[in-house]
Amino acid sequence: MPDVGPGNPETPPAVGSAEPSALSRLPHYQTYKRRWFFLVVVSLLNCSNAMLWLSFAPVADKIAHYFQLSISEINWLSLIYLVMSIPFGIVATWILDCFGLRFSTILCAWLNTIGSAIRIFPCLKILNNYYFTFFMVGQSFCAVAQVLVVFSPAKLAALWFPEHQRATANMIATMSNPLGVLLANMGSPALVKKEEDIPLMLGFYIIPAGIACFLSSAFIWESVPPTPPSAGAATSTSEPFFSGMWILLRNKAYVILALCFGGGIGAFSAFSALLEQILCVKGYSNEFSGLCGALFIVFGIIGALVLGLYVDKTKQFIEATKIGFCLTTLAAIAFAVVSQLPDQKVWVALVCSLFGFFGFSICPISFELAVECSYPVGEATSTGLIFVIGQIEGVIIMLLLQALTIQRSGPGLGPTMCQLQTDTSVDWTNSMLFLAALFCIFSCIFVIFFHSPYKRLQAEANPTYKLHEAGRDEEDGASVQ
Repeated sequence: MPDVGPGNPETPPAVGSAEPSALSRLPHYQTYKRRWFFLVVVSLLNCSNAMLWLSFAPVADKIAHYFQLSISEINWLSLIYLVMSIPFGIVATWILDCFGLRFSTILCAWLNTIGSAIRIFPCLKILNNYYFTFFMVGQSFCAVAQVLVVFSPAKLAALWFPEHQRATANMIATMSNPLGVLLANMGSPALVKKEEDIPLMLGFYIIPAGIACFLSSAFIWESVPPTPPSAGAATSTSEPFFSGMWILLRNKAYVILALCFGGGIGAFSAFSALLEQILCVKGYSNEFSGLCGALFIVFGIIGALVLGLYVDKTKQFIEATKIGFCLTTLAAIAFAVVSQLPDQKVWVALVCSLFGFFGFSICPISFELAVECSYPVGEATSTGLIFVIGQIEGVIIMLLLQALTIQRSGPGLGPTMCQLQTDTSVDWTNSMLFLAALFCIFSCIFVIFFHSPYKRLQAEANPTYKLHEAGRDEEDGASVQ
C-alpha cells in the first residue's frame, strides 16, 4: 500500500469551499510507477513473439533449400500462427479474464521461450527427415503464446493506466508486435548471408524470448494495482466471460468492427508473410524485400504514435479509424499496381511506407474502440474475439492469395530472385488485385455502417470522475485527480 500523505486516498483534496465530509466520499484514483515496467515486459514479449513468427519468411527460399522443404511448407510455418490462434484464442481470452495478467504473461513467456528453443533442433543433422516436424512444433508453442500476449495490451492499459494514458499505453504494447516483424524482416536477411548461417539466425531469436521470460517470471508480482487508476478500471471485466461473449455477438457495432478490422488484421498478416515471395518474382532481392517490410513497420509505428497521442487528447476514435481505413485502402490499391512492375524500387518502397503508416496507425486505436463500444465487457474478451476473427480471415486470405497465383514458364519471364524458381515464375497480379478489393469492401462497410457511442467514456463522465483528471507519480503511487 502507498504511504499516507499528499495525493494518497487517505488525504482528501481541498477544492474550493466544498465540505470535507463530501469530498472524503469521492472515489480517488491512483497510478503506480511500476505500470511502466509491466508495459515494457509485455511489449518485449510481444516483440519477441512477432520476431519468431516471421523469422522464416524473409529468407524463405534459403530455408527451403537448406532443409529440403517446399515453399508451401515454409509458408505453413507462418500460417500456423493464424491457425493455432483460432481454437486457442477463446481459451486465452478466458485465461486472461479469469486468472489475470500476471499468470497469462508468465505462461506466455515460457511457451514462447520453449518454442524458440525447439526450433533449433532441426539444425542437428541426426534428425534427418523430421526438420519440418520440429519447426512446426516450435512454431505451435510460439503461436499459442501469441494469443496470450496479443490480447494483453488493452487489458493492461485499462487496469494500470489512467484515462488520459490508455490509448498511448495500448499503442506502445500493440505496436511492439509490428516492431518484432520489422526486426525479423531486417534481421533474418542480415543474419543469413549464406545457408550455413541459418543455425545462427535460429539461435539469435532465442535471446529476446529468454530475456522476456526472465523478466516476467522474476519481477511481475501482481495482475492489478492495489488501487484502480480510473473509474473504468474499477469496473473492468464486470461482465462474466460467457455472458460477455453473448453480449458482443448481439452488438451490431462491435460485429461490424470485428469483421472489418479483423479482415484488416488478416490481410496485413498475409501481406507480411508473403511479401518476399511477391517481390522476388519481379527481380527484387531478399534484402530489398526486408527493407520494404522494415519501412512498412517503421512508418506504421510512427503513424500509430502520432494517432495514439492525438486520440488520447481528442477521444475521436471513430473519426480517426474511418479516415485511416480509407487511406489504407488507397495504399493497398497502389501496392497492387507497383508490386507487379520490375525496377521500381523507389515506388515500391514508398507505397510500402504509406501502407504501413495508414494501416498500422489505426490498429491500437481500433482495439481501444472495441473496448469503448462493448463496455462493460472485459477488455480481453472484446479485443480477443476481434483477433480470433482476424486470424480466421487471415488464414482464408492467405490461402486465397496463394491459390489465385498463376504459374508461368518459358522464355520472356523477366528477372527473378527466387532461388527455387529459376525456370518458372509466379504471377501475383490477381492476388494483389484481390487484396486491394478486400480493403475496399472492408473500408466501405465500416465507414457506412459503423456507429457507436463511447460507452466507457460515458460511464466515466460523471462529476465524481471529473474531479480526478490530472495525475502525478509519487514514490509508490500517484494520485489521479
